[in-house]
Amino acid sequence: MRNRYWWIAFTYIIMQFSGIVGVPVLQYFHVPRHQIAGLWLTISFTIALVIICILLVPDMKTRHEQQGRVSRMAAIGWAIFGIFLAYVSQIIAGSIELKVLGINPQSENTNQLVAIAGYTPYFIVVTSIIGPILEEIIFRKIIFGSLYNRFNFLIAGLISSLVFAAVHGDFKHLLVYTMMGFVFAFLYVKTKRILVPIVAHASMNTLVFILVLNKDAIQNYLEKMQIIIGGIMQ
Repeated sequence: MRNRYWWIAFTYIIMQFSGIVGVPVLQYFHVPRHQIAGLWLTISFTIALVIICILLVPDMKTRHEQQGRVSRMAAIGWAIFGIFLAYVSQIIAGSIELKVLGINPQSENTNQLVAIAGYTPYFIVVTSIIGPILEEIIFRKIIFGSLYNRFNFLIAGLISSLVFAAVHGDFKHLLVYTMMGFVFAFLYVKTKRILVPIVAHASMNTLVFILVLNKDAIQNYLEKMQIIIGGIMQ
């Protein structure tokens, strides 16, 4: 793995634990307690994104030299298809968890993020845009990409997706995260453009947030999807 990729991974890890320092600092400046999480996460994610983008400048300059890279028009088509694919994969994984494993479809991780966004609405930018950008760079471009150079798609996809799930700390929904990870990895392999899985990931996060914010809508959505998937599986 390239040296700058190690620095990118190190930046991401530091960001994950930066609250140890950041939260006390915000408390010192008397930021309201209910706004601390959203404010610091927004600050830390934004700083990490800037640093990582700077570290990726060499990759940006040589991106046109990458073999197998699809055209811009093809990338747009793959991005649209990727949104649909991510949407369907999450429905299937969620239905399997509910119907076969008896796992409640609600995610504690998602609920926590929604709660934070309720106190700091600007935090939605982190969950819908900044977060997906960082995660695709880390888990698909760097982790999956490095593994894919040594192993086949299945092994590289499985390991990177498991790490992806572990970082979210939501092991109850391991199947959902794993399937989503495979979808994003597939999009990256087919297009050689990291922007394509970023678009799919960001769109998926935005959709989930909209549904969770409207609990009545998500309940109707889940019931309809369960009926559809149940009919298919019978």
